[in-house]
Amino acid sequence: MVPGEENQLVPKEIENAAEEPRVLCIIQDTTNSKTVNERITLNLPASTPVRKLFEDVANKVGYINGTFDLVWGNGINTADMAPLDHTSDKSLLDANFEPGKKNFLHLTDKDGEQPQILLEDSGSVDDSVHDRFIGPLPREGSVGSTSDYVSQSYSYSSILNKSETGYVGLVNQAMTCYLNSLLQTLFMTPEFRNALYKWEFEESEEDPVTSIPYQLQRLFVLLQTSKKRAIETTDVTRSFGWDSSEAWQQHDVQELCRVMFDALEQKWKQTEQADLINELYQGKLKDYVRCLECGYEGWRIDTYLDIPLVIRPYGSSQAFASVEEALHAFIQPEILDGPNQYFCERCKKKCDARKGLRFLHFPYLLTLQLKRFDFDYTTMHRIKLNDRMTFPEELDMSTFIDVEDEKSPQTESCTDSGAENEGSCHSDQMSNDFSNDDGVDEGICLENNSGTEKISKPGLEKNSLIYELFSVMVHSGSAAGGHYYACIKSFSDEQWYSFNDQHVSKITQDDIKKTHGGSSGSRGYYSSAFASSTNAYMLIYRLKDPARNAKFLEVDEYPEHIKNLVQKERELEEQEKRQREIERNTCKIKLFCLHPVKQVMMENKLEVHKDKTLNEAVEMAYKMMDLEEVIPLDCCRLVKYDEFHDYLERSYEGEEDTPMGLLLGGVKSTYMFDLLLETRKPDQVFQSYKPGEVMVKVHVVDLKAESVAAPITVRAYLNQTVTEFKQLISKAIHLPAETMRIVLERCYNDLRLLSVPSKTLKAEGFFRSNKVFVESSETLDYQMAFTDSHLWKLLDRHANTIRLYVLLPEQSPGSYNKRTAYQKAGGDSGNVDDDCERVKGPVGSLKSVEAILEESTEKLKSLSLQQQQDGDNGDSSKSTETSDFENIESPLNERDSSASVDNRELEQHIQTSDPENFQSEERSDSDVNNDRSTSSVDSDILSSSHSSDTLCNADNAQIPLANGLDSHSITSSRRTKANEGKKETWDTAEEDSGTDSEYDESGKSRGEMQYMYFKAEPYAADEGSGEGHKWLMVHVDKRITLAAFKQHLEPFVGVLSSHFKVFRVYASNQEFESVRLNETLSSFSDDNKITIRLGRALKKGEYRVKVYQLLVNEQEPCKFLLDAVFAKGMTVRQSKEELIPQLREQCGLELSIDRFRLRKKTWKNPGTVFLDYHIYEEDINISSNWEVFLEVLDGVEKMKSMSQLAVLSRRWRPSEMKLDPFQEVVLESSSVDELRERLSEISGIPLEDIEFAKGRGTFPCDISVLDIHQDLDWNPKVSTLNVWPLYICDDGAVIFYRDKTEELMELTDEQRNELMKKESSRLQKTGHRVTYSPRKEKALKIYLDGAPNKDLTQD
Repeated sequence: MVPGEENQLVPKEIENAAEEPRVLCIIQDTTNSKTVNERITLNLPASTPVRKLFEDVANKVGYINGTFDLVWGNGINTADMAPLDHTSDKSLLDANFEPGKKNFLHLTDKDGEQPQILLEDSGSVDDSVHDRFIGPLPREGSVGSTSDYVSQSYSYSSILNKSETGYVGLVNQAMTCYLNSLLQTLFMTPEFRNALYKWEFEESEEDPVTSIPYQLQRLFVLLQTSKKRAIETTDVTRSFGWDSSEAWQQHDVQELCRVMFDALEQKWKQTEQADLINELYQGKLKDYVRCLECGYEGWRIDTYLDIPLVIRPYGSSQAFASVEEALHAFIQPEILDGPNQYFCERCKKKCDARKGLRFLHFPYLLTLQLKRFDFDYTTMHRIKLNDRMTFPEELDMSTFIDVEDEKSPQTESCTDSGAENEGSCHSDQMSNDFSNDDGVDEGICLENNSGTEKISKPGLEKNSLIYELFSVMVHSGSAAGGHYYACIKSFSDEQWYSFNDQHVSKITQDDIKKTHGGSSGSRGYYSSAFASSTNAYMLIYRLKDPARNAKFLEVDEYPEHIKNLVQKERELEEQEKRQREIERNTCKIKLFCLHPVKQVMMENKLEVHKDKTLNEAVEMAYKMMDLEEVIPLDCCRLVKYDEFHDYLERSYEGEEDTPMGLLLGGVKSTYMFDLLLETRKPDQVFQSYKPGEVMVKVHVVDLKAESVAAPITVRAYLNQTVTEFKQLISKAIHLPAETMRIVLERCYNDLRLLSVPSKTLKAEGFFRSNKVFVESSETLDYQMAFTDSHLWKLLDRHANTIRLYVLLPEQSPGSYNKRTAYQKAGGDSGNVDDDCERVKGPVGSLKSVEAILEESTEKLKSLSLQQQQDGDNGDSSKSTETSDFENIESPLNERDSSASVDNRELEQHIQTSDPENFQSEERSDSDVNNDRSTSSVDSDILSSSHSSDTLCNADNAQIPLANGLDSHSITSSRRTKANEGKKETWDTAEEDSGTDSEYDESGKSRGEMQYMYFKAEPYAADEGSGEGHKWLMVHVDKRITLAAFKQHLEPFVGVLSSHFKVFRVYASNQEFESVRLNETLSSFSDDNKITIRLGRALKKGEYRVKVYQLLVNEQEPCKFLLDAVFAKGMTVRQSKEELIPQLREQCGLELSIDRFRLRKKTWKNPGTVFLDYHIYEEDINISSNWEVFLEVLDGVEKMKSMSQLAVLSRRWRPSEMKLDPFQEVVLESSSVDELRERLSEISGIPLEDIEFAKGRGTFPCDISVLDIHQDLDWNPKVSTLNVWPLYICDDGAVIFYRDKTEELMELTDEQRNELMKKESSRLQKTGHRVTYSPRKEKALKIYLDGAPNKDLTQD
């Protein structure tokens, strides 16, 4: 931004200013981390003095000139770092600025103190902007900003300094603008403020926190005396009994006014102010009914606090033009005739009558509510009426007062004769808080002989009912939400002001006229579309009566208790100001400390005054970290620290008495560094840390023990050579430098051997904080290439090893005492048979046990079982399912009784296993939202895995399982010859030609071929993990695959990896199943937790499927049933057979195989019907996370072939305005004629009278009965269903049909509105055709006891 020429100093000798060279200055504000990335650009004439440069910079950034320094930045003159003189008259050219080039400058702190903010009062640029602004102001920080630079402290300082208008604003807590508008209006009402000041609070009788009048008093005193720009209203809302959530609820300002006045009346009972609200705001009107035949009149007196004025009459598109028109309409009577005739007590019959309202008395403060919020029964939405309605500055109400009572001798003083006609057309215009006095006139005499009463004086002077406008509460926005602010006239100077939350500014009468509403200009036909949404909502007038019009109390007129309150609030404000000053001079910086005993890094925030010395700061930090009883104070010191890089930047030797403000570079909101409270042992000496040094953490590696020691910290310089660095390390760790190998880890898994002796550390890639590994031995490993050496392999393993905590499944102690595991080694089947001889015994009983164990697997994998049977070398009489369980047999010494033991153990597990235990907190990667993730198949397999007693290996050795865990490293495959030739993977149904196979051709896990490291040992978990649970602490190479990881866990779980699942535990103990076996553990990190759950994992070609029930005629047609497992090659009928027992056990559904079908599910839409002979992956494409519908049939399945088409039909009955339930229609072709014939058969409608239309949207294609008759595309001119506009090519389409001769029911307005409400409610529940869902509004309440009573019966 180039300053104007008139502001520049141009030497006279330069005739043409345009020819003068210019200097481009780029200034970076480094005083604050938030502004460090911002640049200020000034293009100045070369003759501009340096002091003028400072002035321009100060104006640009909003700092006070003289409170900051400018120093040369990088770019030019980098050697000269001395700050420029802000008083110098040198030209920029003489001060070494270079014309035509970029001159970089840094704006820095002056003498260690941050620049002072230029307060808003000191400038007049923004005032004119504020003065002319009436609507909602822009957000803080953007007001009055004329450049690209915004002071970061603007919003804070703007609240601390009073507006130039002299008035104080109110801070918007969140959505409390409606409250602020009302409070400012009450404050600017002299009669209300003076009366409030006269009330005296008795602290002995009430808690000041919950006293609404007292908190209003305090607020008014602060509004009158505070020096701030805006004050908080939290104390007032707290006295209402509101919590912080109320700040986020926007309410109607008129509703708040009524509720607050009620609360004040309750609080002021039996005080001088008991009738204050009524005296100021209450008026009276008569609700009457007069017989037009005899003149008899029945009436009732009502009181009101405000008059609600209709903007637009019901059913009309034309709004009232002015408030006066709306007032006339308010009192305009209606004629009761026809069916609405009035029963006259005098005539003793129903007669025509006139019903209406009459004003009897107007209050001193007249409140008019413009009813801009309405309800549109067409769209069933709330709307705001933005029509133009004018209102005068002076309103003459004498034309609206009732004087007819004295002119009619037939008027009776009847109180209740019109009771039967209550609820007239005017009742909806009255405020909800109007009270019925049942004829009690409260001092207004209505008898004919009272010729002196107020309301019936024919001789009243007209100006006695002249009201002057002094408050306009404006709403900007829509019916869904918006913003309130108030335009208020001060009775002190007759000036109008805009009170817009914390902003107060002067406005004019023209600005008031802008709140009338309507369009802002002539836009012709489209004027209503551009109507302003900012318009008046509440108007408050005051009666012009010199005898009653009050002025605000002066300070010397205050009651004594108000004077004391003023003094108290001033002292509190001064104390707050002093506290702010202390805060402004307090350095706040992160503090860290490694606890000398616990060895845990602690974090806190050190707040120290800038004048405190370093020694005093150390003592503060020492106490803050609770080290008094741990180490002495002289064993602690503060050092400059970079927590992100874990780098000690420097120590402060010899600066113990230096103020912290100078050490830290001034008081700043944020610092680019931290402090560390460093500790030492009494016999140690602190090391000196100098700027420019780098920190190196040295880990000593022992190749023989294959261990990496904890780090030792040394400091070095970047210009040191590798040789010098070796000597430095040699002294620190006492290892010979001659055979020393140093490996630098620059980043994760990036290992670099420092092999060039003359190379510097900087050239090798050292930075602030570094990590190196050091090894010094005489082994031949020193001579090998680094990537082939033992050192590299050890470091590579160290870098990739993570620590995991594994929760093993809960086991039955009884079965575990008997269970042992044999680790299987690779060998031929003969060896296995020799060492793990099959059980000799009753074949029948053993076979029955195996059949029960493998019931689910046999049905799911009939094809693979056949292959396994062909390859089984065992006893031919044994069932083929055995191979799936890897020869899980009984011990040899229990050969004779194995069958009975297995049976008993199996029965025990089947009885005790509860499927619900395996559903809690389980989530699948493929379906996070589903609560059920363990199917009955898993439960069946779980029982089978529990029944196994031993696992055999070639050496016939037994390894203790979960109840007797030992430290165990697995380095070889445990798969038997039974697995050779079988390439299995248990991934989620992904087949990539064997690429996901868990094993290579030799049967060895591919994960184990390269990354073998796995070490597990028992771990004592925290209490509360549950009885029977065992934990493992596992160190494992994270490059291992999940498949290999599961194999390593087999001996500890006690079952094969195919029979348990791995769940990763995230925050809040959420568990998600890890199912991709070909992926590595690279996404895991140190100390992650894993839960093992028993249950068969998916094998290759298997898919976990979610089954939903289709209920076409229910409100919610899609209901989740269970998870099932389908396999490639399985027929639909086989999957149905599998589902029947699961549906019976888990869902309580007793179904026969021919009475239900499966069909495709797409979102909520039913699709293709699957026929029993269809085969998965051949006829039906199946994938992971697949979903199907299960549909219960009423009769025999009609779908026999894929050429048929099943559609869902629904009859529409126009004469009854209702829809019949769905009926399925099965077509043999896509012919429209056949569809008509089938619809005619099921409905009885003649063929020629059938009309149909395709449903729209998601099933069940719901549509309002008010729209269906005309909105759908009825009777399309097509001959087949599979062409435009129908495109019905698959099962499940929805067809509506009707009888074209049936007439549409004629509805009255009442019937239509009632039906519209019902339909809106129905469609909203089903989630169809609802485009707008307003948030649930919370009722506005003020709690007199300061806290809401919890009503447990309410929602």
